[in-house]
Order: sequence, then structure tokens, then C-alpha cells
Amino acid sequence: MAQDARFEDAPFTDQPLRLRAETPEDLEVVSSLLQDSLARVGDIAWMPGRRRLAMVLNRFRWEDREAAERGARRYERVRTAVTFDGVSCVKARGVPPTEKDLVISVLAIGFEPGEDGAGRILLNLSGDGDLALEVECIEATLTDLTKPWEARSEKAPAHEA
Repeated sequence: MAQDARFEDAPFTDQPLRLRAETPEDLEVVSSLLQDSLARVGDIAWMPGRRRLAMVLNRFRWEDREAAERGARRYERVRTAVTFDGVSCVKARGVPPTEKDLVISVLAIGFEPGEDGAGRILLNLSGDGDLALEVECIEATLTDLTKPWEARSEKAPAHEA
């Protein structure tokens, strides 16, 4: 059974992450932190009345990878909430909303600018799935919800270049 891990003492990893993205550059940081996060389809909520899409994911702690390797310990994951506000429309491809237990993996998050700060946030998912969010501006929040725990896999996620 996996044990709860602990946040390291290094200044950038000692606290749960709480980030806000308002520019394409900010969104790139969120994308890099969410790469290889896992979520169930049932953990994605589109709230049209609030103009919000929210997700709860198991995030691989990329910011802790080097410390884990130096300390010869397992990598970590943490439960994380991500919200996108100012969303007028969500389109999904390859993400069947009725398959609540289907696990998806976030590969990257990008932004296609439109007029006056509006545009489209694209969440590229494993298995050729994606979510396209029409937004009036970039307004995303990432918040770690739990203490980290040891990842099941002894290897960090890897991708072909």
C-alpha cells in the first residue's frame, strides 16, 4: 500500500501549488504541471450557468521529480483541481460523457487567440481526445487539494521527442 509522501523542504515544493493563469505564457506553466495528469471523465464538470469547466485530477508532481531522483525515492502524485472560467462553450472529441469511469490523461494545454483577448483553450488528451473551451479570456486556476502520495509507477512518465 502506498504511503502519503511529504512536500520537500525546497522553497518551490514545500507547499501545495495554487496558481492562476491569465496569459498564454501562464497557461504554458499550467500545461507543463498538468502533463500526464490522470482524471476520470466523471471528474470533469461543465457548469454553463457559471461559465466554468472544472476538473479534479491526479497530477504527477513534475516540480518534485529531481528531488525524488536525488533522494532515491518514488515519484509523487497529488489530487489537484483545475478550473477554467469565462467559458461560453465546451466541445469534446473522444471523451464520451456517459463513460464516467473512463480514465483520461492530459498531454498538453494550449491557447488559440481570437479577438479582444478571447479565444480557445485546447486540452489535448491521450487517445486522440480533446476538449475545446471557447473563452472570453484566459482565466484558469490550479489548486492542489491533498498531500502528495507515492506514485504507483516507479518510472516518471516519458514521451517521444
